[in-house]
Amino acid sequence: MKFALKFVAATVAIVCATSAMAQKGETVKMVRIDPLTGLLGPVGVSQLKGYQFFAEKFSGAGNPAGVKFEVTGIDNKLSPTESLNALKAAIDQGARYIIQGNGSSVALALTDAVTKYNERNPGKEVIYLNDAAVDPDLTNSKCSYWHFRFDADTSMKMEAMSSFMETQKDIKNVYILGQNYSHGVQVAKYAKETLARKRPDIKIVGEDLHPLAQVRDFAPYIAKIKASGADTVITGNWGSDLSLLIKAANENGYTGKFFTYYAGVTGTPTALGTNGAGRVYQVAYNHYNMGGQMDKWMKEFHDKYKDDFYTGATIRIFQTLGAAMAKAKSTDPVKVAAALEGIKVNSFNGEVEMRKADHQLQQPLYITVWQKADKKYPYSPEGTGMTLAPVMEYANYVSSTPTSCQMKRPS
Repeated sequence: MKFALKFVAATVAIVCATSAMAQKGETVKMVRIDPLTGLLGPVGVSQLKGYQFFAEKFSGAGNPAGVKFEVTGIDNKLSPTESLNALKAAIDQGARYIIQGNGSSVALALTDAVTKYNERNPGKEVIYLNDAAVDPDLTNSKCSYWHFRFDADTSMKMEAMSSFMETQKDIKNVYILGQNYSHGVQVAKYAKETLARKRPDIKIVGEDLHPLAQVRDFAPYIAKIKASGADTVITGNWGSDLSLLIKAANENGYTGKFFTYYAGVTGTPTALGTNGAGRVYQVAYNHYNMGGQMDKWMKEFHDKYKDDFYTGATIRIFQTLGAAMAKAKSTDPVKVAAALEGIKVNSFNGEVEMRKADHQLQQPLYITVWQKADKKYPYSPEGTGMTLAPVMEYANYVSSTPTSCQMKRPS
């Protein structure tokens, strides 16, 4: 009997040990749900290439858990409804890690759907990894245990942007222009709040929202901006909406400054050309001239795809997932979610932390300006001969903003 009990105990120990290391060599299926067609399709296609490129880099020995990452994409046409259908298809395909970023309206729909799905399907949970949807509500009033954001939210970016604008004494009159959905609304809200606090002398001389990814000629908006006397424009526009806005500004002789979130995204560098030199700024958690390993990766990515890599959240997702899976000794989303809370990893620009309170990554932010590429800042996107050169860096604690999230954690 004693021998039998010892045998059973030993067997259990072996099984447990094997289970603990079961993630090594395991394939982790990930599906990115984002636009792959339409006006904003080029952005999604470029980002999907980035995921597949870095999935290879961070697989196996590239992560402490030893797992293999596999990423596929589903076109959601930037539609929340299409995204919910894509979510179901991804789960049916066996994916338990969902990635999305382009469009906060989509992100809000996915957050709600993933939360409800996990409540109804214990043992089959999925995690939602957000790489670019920056509506602050996602980590405040709409926060979810199953949602983790790797970009900096709108309030964080505006905190950094307004801190820089505070020092630019030539800024007197600001026009706010944005896309008519949650992101555009939030950019306007936080721009007005932070400038009133830091530069109350600045006047908001105009404000407009336009349809998302529908406007093909921004000349009428540029005419309104010029008529307002604005010397500076703040915009959260991205993709074709920013490219066409800048194109219209150049064609119609607007010479004021632009403070943007996404000047480095596909298509916009070409639209900027040389006309935006010294007057187009971007706030972001990375830029084209980070140096070190990032420079090597970007060169390799460009050589392989003839495209520019700019979504650094991709790298951080693989880094933190690998670390969390090693910590959890599992790829089970329930265990990995718990391990992700509060996790710290050393990334391409120092240590970043996934804040436990709201699942918002705490990270440095940079202000960069569009200028001619040179020896110090040599990377030139889209063959423009120009680049985004850093002019200011804000540490994690500077860009961090408080959260009102009341996280409901599974029992």
